[in-house]
Amino acid sequence: MSDSATEFPNDTLRDALTRHNITLPDEQIAGLDRYCQVLWSWNGKLNLTRHTDYEKFVARDMADCLALEPFFEPNERILDVGTGGGVPGVVLAILRPDLVVSLCDSVAKKARAAQAIVDELGLKVTVHHAPVQAVLMEHEFNTLVVRAVAPLTKLLRWVAPTWDNVDRMLVIKGPAWIEERQEARHVGVLNKHLELRKAASYPLSGTESESVILSISPKEL
Repeated sequence: MSDSATEFPNDTLRDALTRHNITLPDEQIAGLDRYCQVLWSWNGKLNLTRHTDYEKFVARDMADCLALEPFFEPNERILDVGTGGGVPGVVLAILRPDLVVSLCDSVAKKARAAQAIVDELGLKVTVHHAPVQAVLMEHEFNTLVVRAVAPLTKLLRWVAPTWDNVDRMLVIKGPAWIEERQEARHVGVLNKHLELRKAASYPLSGTESESVILSISPKEL
């Protein structure tokens, strides 16, 4: 049993949201609660998340998704890269049903689990069993969202050949992002043709650190 499960033994999603001063419509809370139950059920078969109680889900997963949500225009086409258990893509699909959400994962077992999760939730979300490089060869998106997948250098190498098919990438990172930026510049994948800016920062719950959202896009000619 996790520490937060011990601290809040009869916890509900609504309780955890209230503790973190998050207010959502009842239908979204119900949808997110259902997602938690389906995700955690799958987690018993396949390691999809370490956040298996409401406190960790809200403090980490919801915090990241709510930080991302304001950056999307209505009806944006977004791709959750390396989705794993569906954060942030599935959560964003629940919070923002106007978004056209797709998920991709190169690991077959995880892609199948993601497909089963969105099917059980009845969400109109497309799941690609493929690496992002392959997905971008055939599809166009406004925004890639990336969380806990790979260092910036690797991400930028993946996307480099297909920037014509995506407008920008929003990457959630922790404090190491400055070193990752330096490395990406050093090896030349973060070059004069790309713009990286820190779009947002917010506390990383339970630590002295902060999370950031990095926006990366091609510079306009």
